[in-house]
Amino acid sequence: MKTIWEQSREFLINAFQSLGLAWWVEIATQNPKCTYYFGPFLNSAEAKAAIKGYVEDLEQEGAQGIIVNVKRCKPEVLTIAEDLGERIDRKVQPAFSGQM
Repeated sequence: MKTIWEQSREFLINAFQSLGLAWWVEIATQNPKCTYYFGPFLNSAEAKAAIKGYVEDLEQEGAQGIIVNVKRCKPEVLTIAEDLGERIDRKVQPAFSGQM
């Protein structure tokens, strides 16, 4: 069962996301030439704290030339594979399912 804080936090993140005010980690790689979005987060500190894990995962997959940016945005898709000329259909879903 979720606490009141967890329920409030989920509501805030979803509200921020719908307004384009949520924080996201944007990671661009040169090889493969892709852009990834991870989030949404309630604030930049939470997003920055998550960077290390995302970068480690990409490095283990062999990604090179990693550039990280934390920003407020509202990405339409979570992965853009530029070298393949495609936008991978991983559409942004609500941060939480809404089950309480």
